[in-house]
Amino acid sequence: MLLADVVAGLAEKGISLAGDPKKAIFRIYRDVRFSKEKLPYKTHAGAVLTRDGIKGAAGILYIHIDPEGCWLAAGFHAPEPEQLGAIREAIYIDPPRFETVREDLAKAGLALDMKETLSRIPRDYQDAADWPVADVVRLKRFVVRRPLTPETVASAGLIQAGVAFAADAEPLLRFGWQALTVLDPTALKR
Repeated sequence: MLLADVVAGLAEKGISLAGDPKKAIFRIYRDVRFSKEKLPYKTHAGAVLTRDGIKGAAGILYIHIDPEGCWLAAGFHAPEPEQLGAIREAIYIDPPRFETVREDLAKAGLALDMKETLSRIPRDYQDAADWPVADVVRLKRFVVRRPLTPETVASAGLIQAGVAFAADAEPLLRFGWQALTVLDPTALKR
């Protein structure tokens, strides 16, 4: 019910994220084959919405509910190498446009997660080492997050929080989607 309501709210706002509520939720069973901890169930729940409604598609809205802390995330979490290259190339080709995306995210209180970066700028982008977007070109993923309070999670406000967060993160999603559809990944070899 929650995901169906979030999808309906996103559709009302014109945000193209969807998902089948039965398929968008991650399984609750843990893979205990190689784990020292043999508890059979996860202690958190997660669900993902994508542009085409398929769980593995690029550009997601993720909802994470956990007793340790709940949050929302959006972006390109584990892009394939070609997808990562296409997004980096789009940033490299038009840095001011990506700076606008970062400014829009900042106005909404969001910032890119800078935890997973390369130690050096990729070889193909060395001439961008002094650019304002050099730190972003080093990223391995393009994700923004927003924590959720327990009160929000336990109320109908969770639906509005999910829709509002998706609207705030939409500039990043649109930038990435356009990079993936406009650029030909095979032409990225410079």
